[in-house]
Amino acid sequence: MNVTALNNYLHCPLAFYYQNLLRVPSGRSENTEFGSAVHFALEKLFQKMQERKNEFPPKDEFIKDFRYSMLRSREAFTKEAFNRRMEYGEDILSNYYDKYLPAWNRIVSIERNIRNVVVNGVPLKGKIDKLEFDGSNVNVVDYKTGDYEKTKKDYKKFDRPNDRNPNGGDYWRQAVFYKILLDNYKQKNWHVVSTEFDFVEPNKQKEYFKEKIDILPEDMTTVNQQIRDTWIRIQNKEFYTGCGKDDCRWCNFVKDNKLEVALHTLVEEEE
Repeated sequence: MNVTALNNYLHCPLAFYYQNLLRVPSGRSENTEFGSAVHFALEKLFQKMQERKNEFPPKDEFIKDFRYSMLRSREAFTKEAFNRRMEYGEDILSNYYDKYLPAWNRIVSIERNIRNVVVNGVPLKGKIDKLEFDGSNVNVVDYKTGDYEKTKKDYKKFDRPNDRNPNGGDYWRQAVFYKILLDNYKQKNWHVVSTEFDFVEPNKQKEYFKEKIDILPEDMTTVNQQIRDTWIRIQNKEFYTGCGKDDCRWCNFVKDNKLEVALHTLVEEEE
């Protein structure tokens, strides 16, 4: 289980069934490809720093890597959207580089795949954008594209569990999941002290934001329970009931095509 699967199931078991188990193909979106190009450029930036004895490459090389990744996926964009996103990406990454270059931690691990971790009988895995080290203490960094202020205020993705959202926000859960994953990674003696979400897109005032989540013991207890309960429900093939939200693609798909009985029968046959 990775954190995307956990979040998907908690949002809607039906959506999890189609997206994570059946893996129904979907088209490549402009937002996804733009985000991938940004992540690629950042990955190359830190890799080159490590290769060059802790010296970051010049800004134009950073921008060149972004352009390269965008060109590889240009079929996902209309001509107008491609040109607009290319210009926008070059602008925000240039300013991002200028803002953070003096302060970047150079003791890092980039794009780390963590596997073979078992917690309370549940196998866990994850791919992490960046790990920043202070001795054995680790700050996990996850790059985000999108609107920071909407993510925080409207979508409530950083919220701990509360009466309105007893499961907590997706990014809060992601932060805690990464700590559980890395603290149980036996190959390294790492101790996660925080997770930081680094928003590469600025707001309209061209301000950049980072949101650091300090993880409490009760957070660990809650997410460990979510992981365990979700794993059991998946093993029991509990996919029949969706979230029921009006904008849920998969709930509407099942309803519109009268697939309620067919899905129930299909899951029984898999047993």
